[in-house]
Amino acid sequence: MNDTQNRIIRCFVNVFPDLPPAELSNLSVASLARWDSIAHVTLLSAIAEEFSLDISPEDFEELTSYNLIADYVAEKISRG
Repeated sequence: MNDTQNRIIRCFVNVFPDLPPAELSNLSVASLARWDSIAHVTLLSAIAEEFSLDISPEDFEELTSYNLIADYVAEKISRG
């Protein structure tokens, strides 16, 4: 696991502290009832802060799973 993934996992664990990190790769809005709109904003705000990213409101709507968020962050940081 690389540093980016570890940082993303840390953000998820901060928002969902009772979930084991090993389960995060399968996590999505649809699979976790507690991932409501407040948790979503909190999570994406933490990700944005952790990686110094500007996440547009349109992107907020699309980033609905761990994998989508991880891919998004990887793409954003690779662009510089």
